Amino acid sequence: MAQPTRAQAWDLVCEWIESDSLRKHVLGVEAAMRAYARRDGEDEEMWAITGLVHDLDYERYPDPETGHPRHALAELERLDYPQEVIDAVAGHADYLDVPRTTRLAKTLYAVDELSGFVAACALVRPTGIEGMTPKSVRKKLKQPSFAAKVDREQIRRGIEELGVDENEHIALVIEALSEHADELGLTPADSAG
Repeated sequence: MAQPTRAQAWDLVCEWIESDSLRKHVLGVEAAMRAYARRDGEDEEMWAITGLVHDLDYERYPDPETGHPRHALAELERLDYPQEVIDAVAGHADYLDVPRTTRLAKTLYAVDELSGFVAACALVRPTGIEGMTPKSVRKKLKQPSFAAKVDREQIRRGIEELGVDENEHIALVIEALSEHADELGLTPADSAG
């Protein structure tokens, strides 16, 4: 198969993921991946598709010992997805010990947890994601009780591996998610109340 289209990847997501919140998460990661691809002159469609499919099997097989992302990897291989996409999806799960050697893999790793964290921050703000700053996100990152399941160490490692400035990275993710605030449920009407 030639590189899958965004529509094909979205159909696959809809086949595997029923949860609205998980669909919003992969859409948020897609937005951040697109933003990085545009900024860095990379293949925007391939990067977007990688963001969409990275958590394909998480809802059905969340167990890190036997499940996620192994079933997604098998499905992507069966569908003849590009090896670079498959390797990036494998690399976003630290426990698989797959090295992140490409810019694509490093970017997916760097935006995955942070995209979810930025969305969580937006949901507790009266203005949603509108007007959010890197400083406010960094402040929330220092509060272990806020979005406690988010792996702060992964966010730190992702920024370090990607070799980007923390403020610029957070700003890029905020901007990417802001462009899709309605779709992601991050507008003032959706948040905080």
